[in-house]
Amino acid sequence: MTRIFASFLALGLVAGSLVSAPADAQRRSEQGEARREMNAGNILQLRDIEARILPTMRGAEYLGPAYDSTAMAYRLKFIKDGRVMYVDVDARTGKVLRRSR
Repeated sequence: MTRIFASFLALGLVAGSLVSAPADAQRRSEQGEARREMNAGNILQLRDIEARILPTMRGAEYLGPAYDSTAMAYRLKFIKDGRVMYVDVDARTGKVLRRSR
């Protein structure tokens, strides 16, 4: 590997990490907020919400959750037949707020 190529590779890795850093920080912040709200008894545990929702999404692959601290809601992300679907769930009650199809 040439020295110039190695320099460009290193620069690309640094630039890539800077681009993803705000998203990672936001995700950690959302997770921390969800944990604080759960510990305070204000929202349900994610695993309880997943236990309610996942069985209703037959044939779909679960991709994971996101927490919105402003709305106090979880967005569960699924994929089925190449289409991404979201299920928004009230984190306080477990009630489904919206399903995208």
